Amino acid sequence: MTAPNPYQPASDLLAGRVVLVTGAGDGLGRAAARAYAKHGASVILLGRTVSKLESVYDEILADGGPQPAITPLDLARATSKEYDGLGAAIDKEFGKLDGILHSAAELGTLTPLELYEPELWTRVMQVNFNAAYVITRLCIDLLKRSSDASVIFSSSDVARHARAYWGAYAAAGGALERLMETWADELENNTHIRFNSLNPGAVATGLRARAYPGEVPDQHPRPEEVMAPYLYLMGPDSRGTTGRAFNAR
Repeated sequence: MTAPNPYQPASDLLAGRVVLVTGAGDGLGRAAARAYAKHGASVILLGRTVSKLESVYDEILADGGPQPAITPLDLARATSKEYDGLGAAIDKEFGKLDGILHSAAELGTLTPLELYEPELWTRVMQVNFNAAYVITRLCIDLLKRSSDASVIFSSSDVARHARAYWGAYAAAGGALERLMETWADELENNTHIRFNSLNPGAVATGLRARAYPGEVPDQHPRPEEVMAPYLYLMGPDSRGTTGRAFNAR
């Protein structure tokens, strides 16, 4: 399914909303955090590297957006106590949550399954899949307090149709698609929370460069150029749409 194209979001599309973005220090997460803030959201920036989060924080303020919050968390090593602390901090500071964009991702390595290192497999599954489940689960009560909440799981071509050598990255992505569908089916009729996945396609990010080192860097759009579907799915214009697998273009 493709998001509306062209889509022109209202300037105040997300005014008054609180949105958590994982992987907010780089790439698509960084661009989405800035885009959400530009359209009025108070953004919670979650990532591993404090300096990167601080840079996004400064950019949001320079853009004139609402003051964001910074939440450093290493998803590969986070403990139950740290996850619980995240939920408690959001509850204390904001009292609700209107959206989550799961953008944090670990590429792993491109190698045959029989040669994949188990430790690396576990790390990729932890960052790309397990953390998304745990964060969503601990935030469900916060999302239920919203009159219109949206959860977006980041997807990819290999998450929808796996290919040789993509290993844990493809496996985690496929699992996320099923997780999205399960959440959507369970909560469609008794909450105002919608769950969808979004495949941005080929975008000029650091992860893309590591996966395809031979590509010309500027042959794909920059993250800032593909934000329309991220805004559409996070905002009220997609109200009532849940359990769908979207493509950005």
